[in-house]
Amino acid sequence: MALQNSLQNQTQNQGLSAYLTSDAVRKRINDVVGGKDGQRFISSIVSAVNANELLKECTPQSIFSAALLGESLKLSPSPQLGQYYLVPFNGKEKGKNAQFQLGYKGYIQLAIRSGQYKKLNVLAIKEGELVRFDPLTEEIEVNLIEDEEVREEAKTTGYYAMFEYTNGFRKAIYWSKKKMEAHAKKYSKSYCKSSSVWQTNFDAMAYKTMLRQLISKWGIMSIDMVSALDADMAVINEDGTKNYVDNASYTYTESNKEDVIEVKEVKVEQETEIPGQMDITDFPDAVNTENKAKDPRAALFGN
Repeated sequence: MALQNSLQNQTQNQGLSAYLTSDAVRKRINDVVGGKDGQRFISSIVSAVNANELLKECTPQSIFSAALLGESLKLSPSPQLGQYYLVPFNGKEKGKNAQFQLGYKGYIQLAIRSGQYKKLNVLAIKEGELVRFDPLTEEIEVNLIEDEEVREEAKTTGYYAMFEYTNGFRKAIYWSKKKMEAHAKKYSKSYCKSSSVWQTNFDAMAYKTMLRQLISKWGIMSIDMVSALDADMAVINEDGTKNYVDNASYTYTESNKEDVIEVKEVKVEQETEIPGQMDITDFPDAVNTENKAKDPRAALFGN
């Protein structure tokens, strides 16, 4: 409690750099990140904030809490990698807060690490490409435009996502763009705002929505994936509680606990770029789920 009060007091009228280098925050960083990687973590936060003028107006505490969660999931806040974002939000309380927003490439990274997925694919379907999609057999027939530049400029009419486990189980969904727009309008409070990612990068949000719908309903999820889904689009408070800005959160319940697995992490090399169409193949065999992994988020909020 004393540590929480100390952190709260330091957020008042204090710049981000001073906040991150304070003794109480450094202790939290050492607990979660480790002293060796502490400076790298601080540098990544400062770089992300410097790239977004609006983030500079957010409270240091909200920036730090969101970034600390991303670090515990071993995801990068770099906008170029698109794994997760620090997004400024005007809350009811005075001042701006930064929310944790998982990117679709972050979903892909977490799925790969679980060791359960042989293939994972999300794709924008362009006008004239879709021949048919059978929702019963989940078979899709498309004639993709071969010229990449022509395809890039073509109108998007829908989205397709699929996964295949290492044991051969397969699941796929297709949404029309009209359905995606209706979903966004219903669940995103910021959809109509010019600064909304739905307006600035509709496809990226659509990819994320497809993966979320697919994996949260039918996929096997590691503890990290559940944590990421639960925190997505949330402002994370000092004590670890969350204020959800947009979509309803994914909540761990007795009904879905069988979908959650503890896995021994599979080491994945950091990608420099992930294209819009993902096809992950030849993935290592599923890991032994009897080897319980230590949850790195235990120290996140001083529990």
